[in-house]
Amino acid sequence: MGRKLLVSGNWKMNYTHLEAITALQALDVRLNRSLLAKVDVSIHPPFTALRSVQTVVEADDIPVMLGAQNCHFEDKGAYTGEVSPSMLAKLGVQLVIVGHSERRTYFHETDDDISRKLSAVLRNKMIPMLCVGESLAEREEGATEAKLESQLRGALAGIDRKSLSDLVVAYEPIWAIGTGRAAYPDDAEAACRHLRSVLSQLLGSELAEQIRLLYGGSVDPDNTAELVSNEDVDGVLVGGASLDPEKFAAIIKQAASTG
Repeated sequence: MGRKLLVSGNWKMNYTHLEAITALQALDVRLNRSLLAKVDVSIHPPFTALRSVQTVVEADDIPVMLGAQNCHFEDKGAYTGEVSPSMLAKLGVQLVIVGHSERRTYFHETDDDISRKLSAVLRNKMIPMLCVGESLAEREEGATEAKLESQLRGALAGIDRKSLSDLVVAYEPIWAIGTGRAAYPDDAEAACRHLRSVLSQLLGSELAEQIRLLYGGSVDPDNTAELVSNEDVDGVLVGGASLDPEKFAAIIKQAASTG
């Protein structure tokens, strides 16, 4: 495979800045530093906890990358309540989730919105983690591949391919997020293999092979190893289980042991 695995924890709208520090420190004492040579780890706290988490990561030399859950597509301006990518970059954020299904569903983000955000993240020298996924109805209709291709093409439209070597794409089937119902490893592999095929068409096979594809949706310590053992699944995007330091550390260990 040749691509280093990535385990990312999306804390969503959970934890005050003090709770985030406690969770991070609890995770740190459970991390096996030697295993982390085999896997990258990122955590994505809410905006209000980013500075506190950054300070602890740097002070304690914790081997995790700092991530954000969202950003605006402009660097500054009259956008009350928004957070710009340039602000995140100044905080040492390395990865930004773009187009999470909850943003698409609850905040009605379009493919054009997501493409503009992806461009903004790249413009500010951070790595975008583009989320794509189908609903249960789309899955039952056999429309999974068409939906994933449409979202991928929409997000990457007009973006210079040379800037996308570090792009991360997360396949997160909407029907599996927070439901306890995870995709079977074969289904996750099929979706990621299709995404890589589309990326190859858009960017060329050499670049497509560099891009890491994650699976997200009810990931836990019991299914991680089987998921990442697939050829085209290069890691996991973890939601609820990432809030539990013991479970998240176990997921990281499973991924690292497989990688």
